[in-house]
Amino acid sequence: MPTKNSTKKPKLTLSVQYAFKPEGVPTRPQFRKWAQGALERDAEVAIRIVGEEEGRELNRDYRGKDYATNVLTFVYDDLPPEAGLMGDLVLCAPVVEKEAREQGVSLEAHYAHLTVHGVLHLQGYDHEDDADAQIMENLESRIVMKFGYADPYGAEK
Repeated sequence: MPTKNSTKKPKLTLSVQYAFKPEGVPTRPQFRKWAQGALERDAEVAIRIVGEEEGRELNRDYRGKDYATNVLTFVYDDLPPEAGLMGDLVLCAPVVEKEAREQGVSLEAHYAHLTVHGVLHLQGYDHEDDADAQIMENLESRIVMKFGYADPYGAEK
């Protein structure tokens, strides 16, 4: 595992599943770049692009919320430590598209932000209280802007 001062990138084993693929969904290399940019340690990650029905079902079954949401993060935290960081990100394409339109951002930029957001969740970041939210949002902004996209929270960091 690299240290903070190390220039070695964490190793990412990535699979991308397109259960639903409307026009404009990013490619595997794009998802890899964004996920890699948010990683602080080695990880094995699956990203699954789903439609509204599967997104709603997963959110209902795992979070008790009966609607499709933009990104769900599933961490395999019941594995032994030597297994490393493993988890899944589920991105609901119709919700991501709707939010991008409503926020006036490109679809690509919104996918980049949500991928970074999900990967940070995999590593234990959350936004349950204001202090944690500020830490996570600052990281997201810095990472997303590093890729040339606007700050997803609207202010230059």
